[in-house]
Amino acid sequence: MKKIVAIAAGGDSAEAEISFLSAQTVYDNLDRSIYEPIIVSMTMGYWNALLNGNKYQIDKNDFSFEFDGNRIRFDYVFIAIHGTPGEDGKLQAYFDLLKIPYSSPDHVGAALTFNKWYCNTLLRQLGYSVAKSIFIRKGERFDEKAIIENLKLPCFVKPCSCGSSYGVSKVKYAEDLLMAITKAFEFDHEIMIEEYLPGKELTCGGYRKEGKSMALPITQIIPNGEFFDFNAKYKGDSREITPARISEEATANIQTITRGIYNKLNMRGVFRADFMLVEDKPYIIELNAVPGLSAASLIPQQVRAAGMSLGEFFNIIIQETIKRK
Repeated sequence: MKKIVAIAAGGDSAEAEISFLSAQTVYDNLDRSIYEPIIVSMTMGYWNALLNGNKYQIDKNDFSFEFDGNRIRFDYVFIAIHGTPGEDGKLQAYFDLLKIPYSSPDHVGAALTFNKWYCNTLLRQLGYSVAKSIFIRKGERFDEKAIIENLKLPCFVKPCSCGSSYGVSKVKYAEDLLMAITKAFEFDHEIMIEEYLPGKELTCGGYRKEGKSMALPITQIIPNGEFFDFNAKYKGDSREITPARISEEATANIQTITRGIYNKLNMRGVFRADFMLVEDKPYIIELNAVPGLSAASLIPQQVRAAGMSLGEFFNIIIQETIKRK
């Protein structure tokens, strides 16, 4: 019997638009001989199964819906929501209560990787190299001069819990720092200011197959602008080279780090680790527990470079997370 798979899409953040693109990729590529996929829109408290051009309200008591007089219950949830509530652990805790398996880390792993500053702090304690940064919570006083003296210019200002480069600024001049901080606070109540690392920007996906952590081919990112911003990620304003043009030693090192983080942080499904390679030394920039899966996203490029179809890869993710559950 086919498994009925909910593809959770939307969410309550600025990344909702990207989430629906990721969900569509999953929907289009799931093997119909094994799965019956249904996209479930989950935005601002309104949860609806999208089926045959119609919307069917989800009963939040058991995550089911009524269709043609029958109660439809899901066997599995493929979480494609970037941002809250799909990437910060809220949905994971909900599905754990309902005992429905899903495609991402549990609520602890999701919440941990969702906040860039907390995650990087833990990675540093585990012995990984990360960029130096300063944390500021909204309403706290900060000293612009001290920040610049500590991190130097240029530097990056980022919301701690927002993806797709929303609210991110590269600050090259001291007079622009306050404006960048103000912009970041429009997207989150916690922000980080991070030192600039000159080098090659790289990213590597990790997953589990037959119980063993695996690393996908590495992608090298060459943005046309100042950094890998929204336009570079989703509107083709960058060059993305997979496999990356780096040494075999650097490739092996980054893939080893990716697999190590996957295990130490108890990741599930597919995740992505972003790096800056500075004179052959990799620095972790951030982790993404629910990476983008749209046609323009990095993970699908890496999957194809590994010689797999997306359908095959998604089947691996679903089967492995069901086993782990």
